[in-house]
Amino acid sequence: MKALVVYESLWGNTAAVARAIAEGVGEGARALPTSEATPELLAEADLVVAGAPILGFNLPTEAMRKSIAADPKYRANPPDMSHPSMREWLERLPRRSVAFATFETRIWWSPGSSAKKIAEVFDAAGYRRVAEPERFMVTGSYGPLKDGEIERARVWGEQLARATT
Repeated sequence: MKALVVYESLWGNTAAVARAIAEGVGEGARALPTSEATPELLAEADLVVAGAPILGFNLPTEAMRKSIAADPKYRANPPDMSHPSMREWLERLPRRSVAFATFETRIWWSPGSSAKKIAEVFDAAGYRRVAEPERFMVTGSYGPLKDGEIERARVWGEQLARATT
């Protein structure tokens, strides 16, 4: 199965989860940042999984990303802003009828959901949902991931592969 796991990751947590999901899906799965998940690769996929962190209780906006980039408190651990946001990537999402799932990274108490926002876009574009949005926990503003989350992401990837075949 060809699977594409697309992510926006600022401090590496969402990227680590995406790689674990792709590993769980198995052969033919690739985890890529938004900048590398091209329309051509998307057109070949049998399963698309997309994820992003929650910022400000929502899917990050460009204004949020700019604010973080300019905030002196993040200078010691700067975010990776080298890839387009998930919002920007979703603006070019073509209509398709293939399987999809979404995920987010978050601190345990955070209300809101970036995964649900991503799923709404996929639903509107005609994709077929194979799982409810999944949450993976970080221990602080920029991580690290809570113990066990990488293994849980691998297992979820396996479940997504079974649900897609």
